[in-house]
Amino acid sequence: MAERELVHREVRERVALLMLDNPPVNALSLDGVQALSDAVRGAIEDPLVKVLVLTTAGEMGCPGANVADLAAMTSRAEAQDLSRKGQALADLIEGSPKPVIGALGGRYVLGGGNELFMACHLRVVEARTQLGSPETRLGLMVGWGGSQRLLRLVGLGRAADLLLTGRRLGAEEALAIGLVNRIVPDGALLDEAMRLARELAALSAPVLAATLDALRVGLRDGYVAGMAHETELFAALCENDDWREGTRAFLEKRPPRFTDR
Repeated sequence: MAERELVHREVRERVALLMLDNPPVNALSLDGVQALSDAVRGAIEDPLVKVLVLTTAGEMGCPGANVADLAAMTSRAEAQDLSRKGQALADLIEGSPKPVIGALGGRYVLGGGNELFMACHLRVVEARTQLGSPETRLGLMVGWGGSQRLLRLVGLGRAADLLLTGRRLGAEEALAIGLVNRIVPDGALLDEAMRLARELAALSAPVLAATLDALRVGLRDGYVAGMAHETELFAALCENDDWREGTRAFLEKRPPRFTDR
């Protein structure tokens, strides 16, 4: 019997759609983490791809790591290995020079699924989706970067509330505190995510990459370093063909035709 494909990959109009499909609940086993890592890296390296969309199959969404795997762990080395691999995947997503849209709908985005969702540059959920980090209720804590990313996204007080209590929050609350960028009606998740992805894919790839780079450097190195890096990126883009095309198209009142050079 052929080995089951855990991540389906499809490229549409320069958008890579990466869909986790691990029924019945899309639990993230070590194999799933590796499959997602391979799929994300492949899309980043694919010259035909400008935007990535991460999503899941089925109605459950992504309830996180496989609890059976966690229950079977007996050594610190095993736990460190799982944490480092999950963090590496989240870092790969966050560090992508191409925009990554997290479109994790269904009923739940929890645990490790929520940690990967937080690493995406833009995050879209359905109205019905519940999000959370319930690890403390299992005698665990977040291990794939959730403590640091949630802190940066929503601030200390809200991060402490969510991580310590492990409570779930609905899509509206997630939007209000900045964990989610957009809410769409149930069943419309993929259509909206792909519409947003196509909108981004119509823009200049060097400009998208530079903008993401400026955000990352400012967040990592602080305001002063971020401002200096922004200046360097802005100046470098002045020599880019897309700078001339975009400004000329605006003056000529026509849509730009970016060449990604």
